[in-house]
Amino acid sequence: MTFKIFLPSRGVLAQVMLLLMAGTGCRTLGPLPPADLKGPGWTVRQGQAVWKRPHGAVEIAGDVLVAWRDGRSLVQFSKSPFSLVVCQTTPRGWEITIPVENRRYSGPGRPPRRMIWLQLPFVLEGRAPPRGWAWTMTPDNNWSLKNGATGESIEGYFSQ
Repeated sequence: MTFKIFLPSRGVLAQVMLLLMAGTGCRTLGPLPPADLKGPGWTVRQGQAVWKRPHGAVEIAGDVLVAWRDGRSLVQFSKSPFSLVVCQTTPRGWEITIPVENRRYSGPGRPPRRMIWLQLPFVLEGRAPPRGWAWTMTPDNNWSLKNGATGESIEGYFSQ
């Protein structure tokens, strides 16, 4: 009795390796720990905002909370009694959750520029908005962040 051992060709082996690497190369991070805004050093702004979603979708008005400290940030947009969007960034990653749709997105590094809520803390810290975006803030705490490509925007004001 003779046994034959099947050895894949180099091309097949290379394809299998590529699939294994691609499958593990893009993964979401585990949930970020909750931000403790009672800790020292947090800058916190609260107010009202209107979110104009991309491509002419219905506008949503609600309460907004933005906080940042040492490379961390938290944004919460809510329409009582629901949180509509909750975002966090850390020096190592980002996370955005949409509780009413039971969705969560996250990733390592700096957040994607297309996610408007994740950009808000950066511009409030004084950083320039992404290319193609417009940011304005008036002395009376009215502000606006707009993505010129999609038309998505957030306009609002912060309480004193």
